[in-house]
Amino acid sequence: MTTRQVLYLSHGSPDLSLIDHPARTFLREFGERLPKPRGALIISAHFETPGLVVGGSSRPRTWHDFHGFPDALYRTHYPARGLPEMAKTLVTGLNNEGIDTLLDAERALDHGIWSPLSLLWPQADVPLIPISVPMQTGVAAQLNSAASLGRWAEQNAFMLIGSGAATHNLGDRHFIHDAPDPWARQFHDWVIDVAARGDLGAMKDWRDAPNARYAHPTPEHFLPLLMCVGAMEGQPLRALHESFMFGNLSMLALGSEVYRNSGDIKTDDLG
Repeated sequence: MTTRQVLYLSHGSPDLSLIDHPARTFLREFGERLPKPRGALIISAHFETPGLVVGGSSRPRTWHDFHGFPDALYRTHYPARGLPEMAKTLVTGLNNEGIDTLLDAERALDHGIWSPLSLLWPQADVPLIPISVPMQTGVAAQLNSAASLGRWAEQNAFMLIGSGAATHNLGDRHFIHDAPDPWARQFHDWVIDVAARGDLGAMKDWRDAPNARYAHPTPEHFLPLLMCVGAMEGQPLRALHESFMFGNLSMLALGSEVYRNSGDIKTDDLG
C-alpha cells in the first residue's frame, strides 16, 4: 500500500476564505487535523503552460489574479516560502526521465494556490513548489508526468496537492448557492467513482464521460484532478468533502488513503 500523500481540492471562488460555505468550513477543520508535511508540490489550474513548469522562487509573492472582489481579498498575502534548490533538483530529475520540464524562478502564488491553502494552513508554514498544468502535452503524457511527481513527492516526504474544480462551466453558474444542476452532479459523481477505483483508463478518456465537455469547456481546471489521480498510479483517491457553489461549481475534495480518517464527507448543498 502506497503512503503517497495526495490531496485534490476544488478551490472555488477567490473569496472562499471570506464567505460562509461548507467547503470553507471543511478546509479549516481538515487543516487542523492534517499533519504538516515537509513541503508540498501544488498543481494549480491557474498556472497554465504548454509543457510542464516548476516554480522555484524562494519567496513567491501573492498574486491577486482576479478583479471585482472585496478590498479585503486584495490585502491578503500568503507568505509561504519556496524551495528553489529542491525545485531545481525536481526539474533535473524530470528531465532525466525524459519529461521536458522548465524552471520558473519568479513564479508567484496564484489564487488557485493561496486561496485554499490560506484555510488549510493559515500560518503559511508549509514550503511550496508550484507545478503547472501542461496544456499541450496530451493526456497520456500528463498522467506520466503526474506519476513521476507522485513518486518524487513520496520519496521526499512531500504532499502533492491539486487545486482546480471538479466542474467548471462559469458561463452557466447561478448567482446563489442552490442545489446542483443534474449535469454537474452527474459528472461530479463520475469523478468520485473513477478516482476511488484509480481508473487511469477512464481518466485517459475523460472527455467521453457524462457531460464532461459541458462541465469543462476548457480543461485547465480538470487537469489538477487528473494529475492527482495519475500521481496515485492506480491507487484510490477517496471523497473527503462534497458541496457545490453557484449551482454547479463542484467543491469536491479527494484524498489518498493516508487521509481517510482525517476528513469528513459533507453533503451540504448537494440537493
